[in-house]
Amino acid sequence: MNFNVDIKKMVRDAGTVVNRVVQMTGEKLGTSEKTELDAHFENLAERSDTTKLWTEKLLKDTESVLTPNPGNRVEDFLFEKIEKKRPNRLSNLEYLGQDMIEAGNEFGPGTAYGGALLKVGQCEHKLGKIEREFISNANSCFLTPLRKYLDGEMKTITNERGILESKRLDLDACKNRVRKARSMIGQPTAERDLRTAQSEFDRQVEITKLLLESVSSSHASHLRCLNDFVDAQLLYYQQCVSTVQELKNELNNMCSNGGKKLQQAKVLCGYNARGPQEISLIADEIVAIEKISDNEPDFVLAHRGELVGRVPLAYLEVLP
Repeated sequence: MNFNVDIKKMVRDAGTVVNRVVQMTGEKLGTSEKTELDAHFENLAERSDTTKLWTEKLLKDTESVLTPNPGNRVEDFLFEKIEKKRPNRLSNLEYLGQDMIEAGNEFGPGTAYGGALLKVGQCEHKLGKIEREFISNANSCFLTPLRKYLDGEMKTITNERGILESKRLDLDACKNRVRKARSMIGQPTAERDLRTAQSEFDRQVEITKLLLESVSSSHASHLRCLNDFVDAQLLYYQQCVSTVQELKNELNNMCSNGGKKLQQAKVLCGYNARGPQEISLIADEIVAIEKISDNEPDFVLAHRGELVGRVPLAYLEVLP
């Protein structure tokens, strides 16, 4: 019994689809009448379509800026769908900082190059953390509201416009039946169906128009989100500039004394410190040096990372 009912329903649905295709083809060819909406409604609909198009583009572009690797976005999307926690993935800046720190430890924290690598690596790690915070802020203040708008209000508008189009097709079909009605028996039924279709169509027009008019208020909301996004960018770049400037000052201090640039020298061969006032040197490393006094021409004060001590000048080749 249920099987027969399902077959009948499928036949009716198929007949409806065929009728719709014939009706819409006739409208495109100009052989059948089509109920037109007023100019104000059409303007609202066009504004809605434009808003949807550009909101989707801005969302996609911003996601590309915040997460340059498309593979990461796909992976995160899959983890979100299966309700599994996303992996704690390092950013490219953090990977760079990590490798610089390892290299600095390998070359020796006491060497000029090794010490500098450590400082730059720590800075890159800090920049990576700042970048992560910016991405999080931009997601919450800009991307999330846009996604919610597209998945909520805009989807509702699209659905209601689809219902309106269906009601419009029903109305035009009823008008066509009234025109074709030949007998007095069929005429009243067709006119009653037309009145019902007209009422449902008018009601759906009002519902859809109210939703379309809300697009302007959505623009105001998106403007606030845009301002928040710019504020997040401003904070991000200010923190980056401050962090890199601090790093630059530290690097300058490693090669200066009282604001004066120090001479660079290459270690000709290894030297082991012979007292607490001296420091050890490794062959071929580069150190910063300064003159101690005219009374000690054979010794200089060497800066090896954060270590400072006397070394014999004979072990060094002063660089130009």
